Amino acid sequence: MITENTAVKVHELNKCFRIGLKEQAYENLGSTILEFLKKPLKNYRKYRSLYDFRDITSGSEDNLSEDIIWAVKNLSFEVKQGEVLGIIGKNGAGKSTLLKILSRITPPTTGKVELRGRVSSLLEVGTGFHQELTGRENVYLNGTVLGMRKKEVDQKFDEIVAFSGVEKFLDTPVKRYSSGMRVRLAFAVAAHLEPEILIIDEVLAVGDAQFQKKCLNKMQDVGQEGRTVLFVSHNMPAITRMCERAILLHNGQLIRDGIAVDVVSDYLNMGLGLSSVQEWPELNKAPGDDVSRLRAVRVKDENGQIIQNVDIRNPTGLEMEYDVLEGGHVLMPYYDVVNEENVKVFSAVDLDSAWRNQPRPAGRYRSTAWIPGNLLSEGTLYISALMRTQISKKPRFKVRDAIAFHVIDSTEGNSARGDLAGSMRGAVRPMLKWETKYEPDNSYIKTADKAR
Repeated sequence: MITENTAVKVHELNKCFRIGLKEQAYENLGSTILEFLKKPLKNYRKYRSLYDFRDITSGSEDNLSEDIIWAVKNLSFEVKQGEVLGIIGKNGAGKSTLLKILSRITPPTTGKVELRGRVSSLLEVGTGFHQELTGRENVYLNGTVLGMRKKEVDQKFDEIVAFSGVEKFLDTPVKRYSSGMRVRLAFAVAAHLEPEILIIDEVLAVGDAQFQKKCLNKMQDVGQEGRTVLFVSHNMPAITRMCERAILLHNGQLIRDGIAVDVVSDYLNMGLGLSSVQEWPELNKAPGDDVSRLRAVRVKDENGQIIQNVDIRNPTGLEMEYDVLEGGHVLMPYYDVVNEENVKVFSAVDLDSAWRNQPRPAGRYRSTAWIPGNLLSEGTLYISALMRTQISKKPRFKVRDAIAFHVIDSTEGNSARGDLAGSMRGAVRPMLKWETKYEPDNSYIKTADKAR
């Protein structure tokens, strides 16, 4: 039974799909029986598969037919009212299926879901929109679906339109909207009509960077207002910034539930996301050509240990290991570093004086670029590894997003953040030297004394 301070309760939830089976919903029991009688063999197989699935949940996996897949397996968790829960996992982990069950779009095979309050969800571009209706009409339609009166929608209407930025197209049918316009209006409606539970999938990636920031800020506001948010994203800094708690799904199962920073760390360390090391042990499969080939890229600390999570205060080494197969070329290894918003943070070219403008003989090389502490900003950084020759613009090899690592800010007050709480924006976060000059001015004290 769901308690008063619980917004969402999921108990032993399972969802299975039969590959190639198109599920149908029938209006009444008579239609269901008629359909079964029309195609008895087909429907026997369908329902036999579902019974097989229930047998498996009781412990007998031998009954699993090959054309059944589990999207969600034996999933249980609770979300408190006013909590912002992050849900992470690689593609196919079951995140979207879970949200569709919570949004009542698809029913579970077995298990139970209890929700307290109105639910608004944004799972796909234009979710809940009628394509023939205008943007204006869809705002009121969504409000009606949420159980709101027209007067309540009227009070929020101007705010929704201003946030979405689609004023000029408000009376145009939604089917003529671009995907970006649809997601802007859909998010504005979902977030502003004051549901008790707001469910957001990774659709925000459709919008531009500026709108994504607006959405994240709005979701933070929703959480601070005491409403519940379930947020699925591949944007790990957004998860750690918005959510105190996160759950990690893998193959439909919950494998980690805890503090968001710790869960994100496990996600990256387990190799479910991009890793901080990538190696190519076989030369013929390594990226490159007959001049040079990339053998490994790694993130290391000052002790030479491979790390996934970087303390914002400490130096970080980006090590590139490569083979020079044909000597005599002036080679320039370099990195491109971008953040989770696909903004290039910087590029770094090998400036080692021992090899700059010098042809390199054949052999194995390890070149390390050191990033100083208190330079990077908090978040996930993606590293592309490249090699050029001095006289050619064409890369000898180029591996986009070869590795990634997560930068975690300090809470001890001795980083660039100092004593500032809350989010800090920016591609970098340098710890700059500050100087303050003070000149005493007692004139306001004398004026106060005279007034007495």
